Amino acid sequence: MKKISEQIKNRIQQDGGSFFANHNIHKYIEAGEQDLLVDEVTGQMQGVLESLVIDTANDHNTRDTARRVAKMMVREIFSGRFEPPPSITSFPNMGYQSLYTTGPISIRSTCAHHFQNIVGSCWVGIFPEQEVIGLSKFNRLVHWIASRPQIQEEMTTEIADALRNFAKTPNVAVVVKANHHCMTQRGVKEHENDMVTAVMAGLFQTDSSLKQEFYDILKLSGPSKR
Repeated sequence: MKKISEQIKNRIQQDGGSFFANHNIHKYIEAGEQDLLVDEVTGQMQGVLESLVIDTANDHNTRDTARRVAKMMVREIFSGRFEPPPSITSFPNMGYQSLYTTGPISIRSTCAHHFQNIVGSCWVGIFPEQEVIGLSKFNRLVHWIASRPQIQEEMTTEIADALRNFAKTPNVAVVVKANHHCMTQRGVKEHENDMVTAVMAGLFQTDSSLKQEFYDILKLSGPSKR
């Protein structure tokens, strides 16, 4: 019997798909298989702890660490890989023809290079066309995309692409400002460095006054909260 991860990978490959760290693969996972993934990751994580020469049998602090980490990865911090997109309903735009923004939306993601936290905030600007979406849906969509291993540049682009789809407008602006624990907890251990990424699409790319209006509103919303 193949491991559940191998069964899922086979389905993806047979469909011509891919399973990069920041890809959503929920459509290839059948009912009950997330629990089996937790079981499999638990076993693999136990092997990591043993290779680190940690006595999980007698150390009460790490006795159940492998399963805690497995559940955290599959069900929480990487849930954006395994869960379907949030339900997002659009509504008719009753004549609003101006910029609207939302933020800061909390960013809690994971660097794909070192599996360290990416923590910060996201701001979104929309110039609507025929439809709009509810305010809380921006948060749900951003959180869903953020809950994957990735790099910030790709995450920012994915948020913009998803918003163009769900908000049904090409006029989208996204700014992400975040602190990377792969910079603060290891390596240079620099605690004052934030990374800022931005995607401007549609009118935000061609209309300099609209872009400036968006950035002016960002200044009013205050600093990134971590």
